[in-house]
Amino acid sequence: MSKPAKNTICLWYDGAAEEAANFYAETFPDSSVDGVTRAPGDYPSGQQGNVLVVQFTVLGIPCIGLNGGPGHAHTDAFSFQVSTEDQAETDCYWDAIISHGGKEIACGWCVDKWGISWQITPAMLMSAISNPDPAVAKRAFEAMMTMTKIDIATIEAAMAG
Repeated sequence: MSKPAKNTICLWYDGAAEEAANFYAETFPDSSVDGVTRAPGDYPSGQQGNVLVVQFTVLGIPCIGLNGGPGHAHTDAFSFQVSTEDQAETDCYWDAIISHGGKEIACGWCVDKWGISWQITPAMLMSAISNPDPAVAKRAFEAMMTMTKIDIATIEAAMAG
């Protein structure tokens, strides 16, 4: 196992850390499974030899998946925000998460099958809602508020009025 980064995101899983890490590595560029540590002894939610910790990288961000057991559900208070360049990239990531047991939320947010929240956000959306013309920004924002997955063409049409 490689030396961990100085600051790493630790995500709690109920036994599925390795499955989740493999999915992220297959789905996102600059992502990988970097190491797996098995429990050297029994612990409250598992036994010796079970996968205890998985080191992985998601879009260049070092993470640790801890198979800590039940009782600590994820919330949308933490999310990965993925900035996308175009509709094809937006669709690719969104569809991968949803088709792999995830669910749609709203305004570009979705949740993967393990409860981790994701914001699949076209870069143009952020510039649209911060447009210096308040009327343009408001139209873009109002259009976004009606969406689950972000549709760039609809945001562009709203900006144009």
